[in-house]
Formats: sequence, C-alpha cells, structure tokens
Amino acid sequence: MGASLPPKESNLFKLIVKSYETKQYKKGVKAADAILKKFPDHGETLSMKGLTLNCMDRKTEAYELVRLGVKNDVKSHVCWHVYGLLYRSDREYREAIKCYRIALRKDPENIEILRDLSLLQAQMRDLAGFIETRQQLLTLKPNHRMNWIGFAVAHHLNTNGEKAIEILEAYEGTLEDDYPPDNERCEHGEMLLYKISLFEECGFLERAIEELHKKEPKIVDKLTYKEQEVSLLVKLGCLEEGANIYKALLTMNPDNYRYYEGLQKCFGLYSEIGKYSSDEIDRLDALYKSLARQYTWSSAVKRIPLDFLQGDNFREAAVNYIKPLLTKGIPSLFSDLSPLYDHPGKADILEQLILELEHSIRINGRYPDRTEKEPPSTLLWTLFFLAQHYDRRGQYDVALSKIDEAIQHTPTVIDLYSIKSRIVKHAGDLIAAASLADEARCMDLADRYINSESVKRMLQADQVALAEKTAVLFTKDGDQHNNLHDMQCMWYELASGESYYRQGDLGRALKKFLAVEKHYADITEDQFDFHSYCLRKMTLRAYVEMLKFQDRLHSHAYFHKAAAGAIRCYLKLYDSPLDSPAEEEDDTSKTPSQKKKMKKQRKAERAKKVQEKNEESSASGISKSGKRHVKPVDPDPHGETLLKTEDPLSEAAKYLKLLQKNSPDSLETHLLSFEVNMRKQKILLAFQAVKQLLRLDAENPDSHRCLIKFFHKVGSMPAPVTDAEKLVWTVLEAERPSISQLLEKTLSDANKIFLGKHEDSLMHRVAVAEMLYTLDPTNKLEAIKLIEDSSNEVVSTNGALGPVMEWKLKDCIAVHKLLEKVLIDQDAALRWKVRCADYFPYSTYFEGSRSSAVHNLLNDQERKTPVNGGASHPEICQNTNSFISNGKVEAFKNLTI
Repeated sequence: MGASLPPKESNLFKLIVKSYETKQYKKGVKAADAILKKFPDHGETLSMKGLTLNCMDRKTEAYELVRLGVKNDVKSHVCWHVYGLLYRSDREYREAIKCYRIALRKDPENIEILRDLSLLQAQMRDLAGFIETRQQLLTLKPNHRMNWIGFAVAHHLNTNGEKAIEILEAYEGTLEDDYPPDNERCEHGEMLLYKISLFEECGFLERAIEELHKKEPKIVDKLTYKEQEVSLLVKLGCLEEGANIYKALLTMNPDNYRYYEGLQKCFGLYSEIGKYSSDEIDRLDALYKSLARQYTWSSAVKRIPLDFLQGDNFREAAVNYIKPLLTKGIPSLFSDLSPLYDHPGKADILEQLILELEHSIRINGRYPDRTEKEPPSTLLWTLFFLAQHYDRRGQYDVALSKIDEAIQHTPTVIDLYSIKSRIVKHAGDLIAAASLADEARCMDLADRYINSESVKRMLQADQVALAEKTAVLFTKDGDQHNNLHDMQCMWYELASGESYYRQGDLGRALKKFLAVEKHYADITEDQFDFHSYCLRKMTLRAYVEMLKFQDRLHSHAYFHKAAAGAIRCYLKLYDSPLDSPAEEEDDTSKTPSQKKKMKKQRKAERAKKVQEKNEESSASGISKSGKRHVKPVDPDPHGETLLKTEDPLSEAAKYLKLLQKNSPDSLETHLLSFEVNMRKQKILLAFQAVKQLLRLDAENPDSHRCLIKFFHKVGSMPAPVTDAEKLVWTVLEAERPSISQLLEKTLSDANKIFLGKHEDSLMHRVAVAEMLYTLDPTNKLEAIKLIEDSSNEVVSTNGALGPVMEWKLKDCIAVHKLLEKVLIDQDAALRWKVRCADYFPYSTYFEGSRSSAVHNLLNDQERKTPVNGGASHPEICQNTNSFISNGKVEAFKNLTI
C-alpha cells in the first residue's frame, strides 16, 4: 500500500473510490482535491484523481496525474493498478497487462487485480497466462463457482479439453446431492451441457451419452438436451434411435432444415455435394412423401425434395409447391427457388412450367388441372416470378416486358418497382435503376428496407449526395451522418466508398473504407465485457462459440471488401501522388533534410489544430457527473489527411497482412499482394503471390497476367550485384522449373498455349492480348485484333423466348477501359463501344439505344413528385423522375392510392 493517511483523509479516499464506482466524477475530484491540499504528493490520491478525470474525457491531465502518482509512490499496487486501468480504457491492452503484473508483484494475492488481468489475457488470447491467473484465483477463492468455471474454460481454450473436464468434475465433487437450488437450475444445467459438449469434442462419446442421461433431471433446456442426444447417437452409430428423436424434434419444429438433414443421415441418404443415385432419389422421395403426409403444414418438407428430384418427378413436385404460393402472392418465391438455377436443366423446366401456368390463367382464369377460378392477383405474381426468371437468365427485354405488364395490371404494388429497378440495374442503366428505386421508396415512406434499397441504387449510380440525404431519413435528429457511422451501417459505407473510388475522390473513399475497419475493431473490443459476464451467467457454450467467431472475425466478407478497397486506394495514390501546388513550390528550393523537417512541422501543426478543435467542441455539454457527452467534430471529413500519407505502400501493407492471414483462399488477396509487392520491389513476396494464385486457379486470366508480368519484369532487371540480389535470383531459378506453365517455354510460348486452351473465352483472350502487348509493344495491332476477333456466343436456353449472350456487361466495360487506357487506341475503343452498345442496349456506359444516357430522360422529362411521396423531404422526391421502360416513359398518370 501507499503512504497511510490520517482517518479524515482516509475516509475521503474511500469516498473517491466510491464516487468513481458510482460515476459521480465531480464529487470524486472534489474529494481528491481536499486530500491533495494537505498531502500534494500522495501517489494513490493523484492516481485516483487521474482515473476520475479520464472518465470526464480529460485524458492528458489524467495521464499526467497517474504518472506522477506512480512516480511518488512506485511501490503502491493501487497506483500501478490504476495505471493499468487507464491503459485499458484506451485499448492499450499489452501496456495494461504490464502494469497489472507490476501491481501483482507488490500485492500477489489481490483478487481484483488478478481478475482484471485474467480478463485482459482472455481478450489478448494469452492462454498460458490466462490459465496461470485463473489457477491463482481458484487457489485464493476455491469456494467461488466462477473461479472453477473460469479455470476449466481457460484449459478448454488452450485446446486441453480433458483437463477442463477434470476440473468440472472436481467442482461437481464439491457440491451437495440436492444441488442446485431452484434459482440456479438454469446456470447449473448450462454447465452440464458444456461439460457434455467437452466430452463430445474430446471424442469420449460413450461417456458423453452416459453423462447426458444421468444428468437429465438437472438439465432445464430440454430442446438442447434432445439435440445433443441425437448428435451423440448418430456419431455412435445408433441410427434407429437417432431417427426416432429427429422425428420427435420435427413434431416440435417441422420447418427446421437441420432436422431433415439429420434424419437423412440416419437413413444413410445424405450427401454433402447433393448428388444421389437413382435408387437413393427414389428412397428420398418416398421418405419425404411420408413426412409430407405427417407434417401437412410444413413448407420445408415440400421444398427440400426439389433439390434432389429430377425430370418429371421434379416438375410434378415444383408444380405442387409453386401453385399455392402464387395464389397466396408470396414475393420471395423466386428467392426461395433461385438455388435450383445452378442445377442442370431445372431452370428450363421451371420456365416451361410457369409459362404454362401463365397461359392457362390468361385464357381460362385458372390453373390447367383445376376448375375453380384463380384471383386476379395470381396472374400478377406469375408475371412477377417470370420477370425475375428472365432477369436471372440475362434476357432483359423479356424480363422488362413481364414486369411492365405486371405494373399495368396492379400499379400500386411496391415490389414490382423494386424488381424493375433491379432488372434495369443488371441491364446496365444505373441512373434509371436509381430513379425507379426512389419511386418505390416514395410509395411507402415508412419502409426502411425499401429506403435502403433506394440508397444502394443511388450509390451504384454515383449519386452520393442524394443517397446520403435519403439514408438519413431513418436516423436520429442531430448529426445524422455520424449516426450512420454509429449504427455501424457497413453496407452503406462500402457502397459509398466504392462510389467515391469510381469518381476518383480517394480521400473520401479511404475515409469510408477505414470506417468499416474501425467497426471491426469495435466488434473485437465489444467482446471484453463478456469475459466476466458469461462466466457469471454460465452461458459457456455460447461464450466459447463467440470467442471462436471473434478469432475468425476478419475473414468476414465486409472486412475483406473494406481492406481490399483501402489497398486499391493506396495503390492509386502511390501511382498518382497528390501534392498541393503551394507545398511543391515551397519545397523546390529546399534540401531533402529540410523537406523532411517541414513535413514533420506541418504534421505537428495539423495535430495541434485537431486537438484544439476537439477541446472547443467538447467544452460545452458537461453532465452533472462531469462526463462530456458531446462527440468531437471530425477534423478530416473529406479524408484529406489520409491522402497526405508519406508512404502509401506501407499503409496498404498493413491491410494486406490482415487479408493474407484471414482470407488466404481469395484470389483478390493474392492479386493485391502481387500489385503491392511489385511496386515495393519485393520480388520474392511478389513471386509468393504468383504461386498462391496458381495454386488457387491457374486457369484464371488474372493468374496468367501476374505470372507473365512477374517473369517479364524479372527478365528485364539488371544482373544481380549484391549477395541479397544473387540469393533472390538463385531462388527464382530453382523455383521456375516447378511452374508447369513455363516448363521449357518462353513467355511468348506460354502465352500462346494459354490462348489455345481458352480461345472461346473473352476475358482469357483479353488477358493474352494484354500480355502480348506487355512482352512486345510492337504487337499492339495483333493484340487489338485478338480482342476484336472474339465472338459473343449465344447460350442455348432450351425453349427460352430469346437468346442469352455469353459476354457479361462488367467484362465488356473492363475490355473497353483496357483498349482506352492500356493499349491506348481510341479508334479500337470506339469500335468496341459501338459493338457493345448493340449487345447491351440498356447500358449507360456504352450509350445503348434504350438507355437513359441516350434518351436523357432524367434531365429532359418534366419533373413530378410521386403521388404519395415525401412531403417532409420534397427535395428528394422531386428528384425522382418519370421512368424508362423499354425506351418509353411510363408516368404514373392515373395512379391513386
């Protein structure tokens, strides 16, 4: 302990601690000042005052006082503990752990410090230290349940499940026979289920099932009990018993797909890849027919057979499944059936089936095999389904004609406009798609999903300002843009960042991408509170699952997109550095050392301004407790500071490491690694990226590009001089023979062989053409001819109403940019644009004949507010224009709601 205080000041010190715990910060500061008047060098009081000021957002003063407290009383465990708490509040966990360890040297048996240290060790996954700390806590307080459970969980996380089981059994040995009391039955039941899951994880299946049956009366969660029991029975090979339990579970929830999957396993009729023999299909069909008779109200029992049935049986099952849903008017029917489009032949059967239903409803007003009439809405939802079907198959003309007919049939159904917006987006008219989505939004201003859909379309059309105005309609009043950030609205930030990137605004793009990265840091931070909560509440299985989820958090798709977007921004920034003209003029007359000094001064000045601005913005808005609630103003709303980074490649490398660790099986990860390391002249790391690309997909056009570019670059480098360069060359010479694409071949030969394998694919031909030009710029005309000789094959659709072209719009846009910016041939680019305008008549990029770019409807047509739209935000709804459909204007002249 620190220097002792007289009784009066000692009571004041206790008041400081109590005020801190009850968040009465002003009262705590006042008490600390009273002590410091008499004892200005009292270390523990200085530290506690600093900790209290930290909670009032006065961090600079807080750190100064705590450091002074440690200096004045270096032997006090309180000072070091407070120093650790200060670091913990700033997420400096490693420094906090150091402080806690020093505090424990002063007071080795302090329960609070040990508990705080264990939480940090769990957060940082210091599992060896976590076990040691938990053991100390258990030794000091063996009668505390949480210490036993924490020690067991620590061993489990350290992959020692057997030791965790021993600890839990030892804990159970300390309990009386009539344990638990009624108020602890749930917690004790959860602990027993956790223990049984440990048996299963360690492979002790017999012991697990025995323990489960033995402890059944003490387990409150009977559903989990049954699920755990059936899982163990199936693993033990007791399939008949397992089937009976699955049937009992299906009686409780007949729409749970996992139960059906388990039942199939019990009958030996389950395949991971979904492929079955004809005999297995017959047995599965019989099984599901019997289940359908038993669970007549279940949707899953009718939907699952569509995945394995073939031919006429599939058609019959599909008819029986689809007809009731069309009659009911289920908008999500196509989404439900869309996975079937990946099964050969099933899309054609669905098309013929729906067309027959449509024809019968049009002519007779009923389904082919029925006598009763269908309601008028059945035709509407049939057209709705067909529009999405043809959109999926790339037949946009037919899709638009179907959706237009549906709108004409019932012009007040919002889903029709949303789907039409999606079709037009796929066809390439992003501006018109945004207009249509906003029209749908204005038909129901209280629907948040439709609002979000409209915002997404606007961002895809690069209408960022309008998208932001629309998005904030569903945020709280005040600083609405920050509200979107606080809500962790990542889809919005990613779409906004991509839009800014397309427009060349790298600062704002980086700002958005890094905001998403900040959200993931916050999610990682959010687990901290659960380390103690879950052990206290005994939600152990969920806790361990949460920790495993956190360990793979950065492999999530949103983080991958954000990190990849940030890397692309930094690469572009490196290729085209941004310097202000004034700074360039000032710097021309200075030496390199002077320039470096000037840069440091500017950086310090900017940091000072930011701090002053934050202090000014938070000067007001102090609560009674002394806590400042007003958030500091963003000092860099446009990302200008981010653009002034001195080394963009080092910044890119930070995010690249995260991608390499968490998304090693993504082609994009290694493509970005190749681009970054080639610019950094890290030859071996670039070669490693090439090898990873070849491992993942050697036939991918981008893999071929990187392979040829790499060895072309290496071949043009000067002979090695230093030992390090010679070592690099030795490695490359040793590795080259292992690459089959280059075995005893020149780069030109490898390029020709690659073309021979993929001469019918547009993107493969384009990759070969680009490499032809890279290897020898005099081959430019040959490269262009290779691209222009590509043919857009018509894909057979077995009875579809129109041809489906093989080329994709985004690929054709990439080819146009290549011709324009890499091969630098404006005539060839123009020819390609004219050719693609015929293939994609709705594309605004290629100015197709039916696109809004040609008709210029968004500017020329008379602006009108939608019928029921947006009195409170007229500037948004007035921006919605009459819309294009197949080249015609369809204004809502007679629409009434």
